[in-house]
Order: sequence, then structure tokens, then C-alpha cells
Amino acid sequence: MSLSSSFFGRLSVLACAASLVAGLAGCVSAPPARQVETPAAPAKPGPVLRPVSFKALPGWERDDLREAWPAFLNTCEAMARRAEWKEPCAIARDVDAGSDRAIRTFFEAFFTPNQVFNPDGSDNGLITGYYEPLLNGSRKRGGTFQTPLYRAPEDLLTIDLSSVYPELKNMRLRGRLVGNKVVPYPARAELMGSNALAGKELLWVDNPIDAFFLQVQGSGRVHLADSKETVRVAYADQNGQPYRSIGRYLVDKGELTMDQASAQGIKAWLAAHPSRQQELLNANPGYVFFKEEKLLDPRKGPKGALGVPLTPQRSVAVDPQYIPLGAPVFLSTTEPGGKASLQRMMLAQDTGGAIRNAVRADFFWGYGPEAGDRAGKMKQRGMLWVLLPKSPAS
Repeated sequence: MSLSSSFFGRLSVLACAASLVAGLAGCVSAPPARQVETPAAPAKPGPVLRPVSFKALPGWERDDLREAWPAFLNTCEAMARRAEWKEPCAIARDVDAGSDRAIRTFFEAFFTPNQVFNPDGSDNGLITGYYEPLLNGSRKRGGTFQTPLYRAPEDLLTIDLSSVYPELKNMRLRGRLVGNKVVPYPARAELMGSNALAGKELLWVDNPIDAFFLQVQGSGRVHLADSKETVRVAYADQNGQPYRSIGRYLVDKGELTMDQASAQGIKAWLAAHPSRQQELLNANPGYVFFKEEKLLDPRKGPKGALGVPLTPQRSVAVDPQYIPLGAPVFLSTTEPGGKASLQRMMLAQDTGGAIRNAVRADFFWGYGPEAGDRAGKMKQRGMLWVLLPKSPAS
């Protein structure tokens, strides 16, 4: 559920021109930031999507598309009413889900692959990973449960400018009303150093570092010690402040190298420097608020920005400015922290504040410690191809 650089480059000028929201601190898209920030691409024009044949997709014939099919059917639940998706989603109901050949024939008949390029003309970018963590918590403060997860406060305003500026689709401004002016909502350091969120506690957890990384992931599960129940905490909102990578902060301070700035490396650094914990966490001014959801089916992932449950290892977060939500995306990268190839069909079902650029994706690994380990190590280079529905006449 990636919050990115303030106002996202050129969009900031247009957004901030609106007198209603002059002075606000950031445009963000939901759900929240994930992992490492990507520098803004040079503003050099060029075609971002270039049609190719399926033969151009490395590993297309080797991928077991049966594993991606449930994620595609989830996408159809959200996309079937759109004109270009009606026919393929209707036909998909009759495709043999147990036949890789039938599924491959379906995609080759109804979709056209397009290689994704960055605006500067490059064809590769950063591929990171995220997952759904499990935390230990309680509904009441006490004992080891001293770190709150907060619900969204009532004074947090969310302003959608897309009705005025269509090019700002998926972007939001956050702030609060002071007198007759909309001002930025407080950053993390101010929120944590004051009583501004008192009374908004949703749950209490036993580890402030895990709580921070829960915000980075965007959603997770909490096992409640008092009721023995496990609930899901989902993204509700964000304070509108830009996401800043604490890994990048440590690199810039000379505390870690880029290779060491994984989730595991950051946690190890924090364990060795407990007195600097708040300094490091406050380096990210963004703050995420949650809502509780019942965990009806533990096998299903949290809902992404498309509004459908994420499928482990088949759902990916993208930048919707370049890749349409819901589209199948073929990914060619390498395994987390390694060189073995990772080439497979994914579904663009999520977004993230740190996912900014055309060839930029966040790979959803699923739930639990193993997924967390792989997500934390994933900082690979990769290439993307987006599959777009053919027009009915083609």
C-alpha cells in the first residue's frame, strides 16, 4: 500500500498555483511510500510505451501463466466495465485456468505488449520489494505495548485537484484548516513530539521500528495478545509530507553504504545505535494513518490501489502516470540480492509514493518473515513491458 519528492517536479508548479491550497507541503498518491526513493528522471520528451511482439519479452515462454491468472481475474473485477476491457474480461471467464497454453493464447490474442521506457530514453530502472508484515499488539496500552498505531485525525484535509487539473489525477493535497487558511499538516517529528494525535490510537504494538516499517509497507497484520485475534491494519491516509528514505539518510551521513541500506541493514544499525532511533525515524517527515479490517481470508493479500486483493509474487506497484493500473506487466529483473533471473507476468494493482518513474516497480512478495526477508533485500535493476488490450477492430 509507496510521500515522494515534494510536489513531484513540474506538477508542483501547477498544483501550488491553486490559491486554495497555497503553501501546502506535498502531493501524494495512496497508498503510502515503499522502500527506496528514485531520483526524478530528466524532463526529456520521448515515447514511454513502444509496441513490440511477444517474442521480445525475455522469458515469456518459460513463465507459468497459471500462477498469474488469479491476479488477472482480480483485475477484471475492477476493470471489466471499461470499454477496452469488456471483451477480454468476458472471454477470460471461459479460459481453462489449468492450461498454461490456453492462458498464453488468450493474452497473445487480446493484448499488445509495449516496452516501457523512462522519459530520458533509458529502458531500465529500480525494482524494489514490499510485503505484509506481522506485528504483535494489543487494544490497550500496557507492558511492552507502548507504540501506538494511529487512525486518521478528523482535522486532516484531503484535497483532490483532478477536477480542476486533470493531469493531477491520482494526486492529493493534505493539510489542515487554521483560521481561514489551509496549512501543511505537521511532519512526523512534530506529531511525535506533541499530543496532537492523543485519542486517535487504533492499536498498540511492541516495537517502534516494526511500526515504522509497517508505515513504509502500507499495510500489515497485528496479532492481538489480549484477544488472540489477528487483524489487518490497512492504509487510511497520510499527513501529506514527502516521503524520505531513512536508508538514504544513513548513506548521506556516511553511516551505511548503498549496499548496506536494506531493511535488514537499517534495523541492524538501529540496534547498534538506540540513542539515535528518533533522529533516524524523523528523517522521514511522512506519517501514515491506519484503519482496522477483519482478516476474512488469511490467504489473500491486502487491497492495493486498484481496490482488489494483492497476489503474492504476481502483484506489482507502479507509477500510474506511466503505467495504467490494472494492466498486466511483464517484468524482467533478478532475484533479491542476487543475479538469478526473475522474469514473470505481474499485474499492476498498486501504487506507492516512492514509486516514481516509468521503469520503476515494487514487487509484492506476500506475507510473513520469508516475504519480508526477500522484500528487504530487493533493490535490483529491471525492465518492464505493459500489456494493453487491443482495440476490438484490431
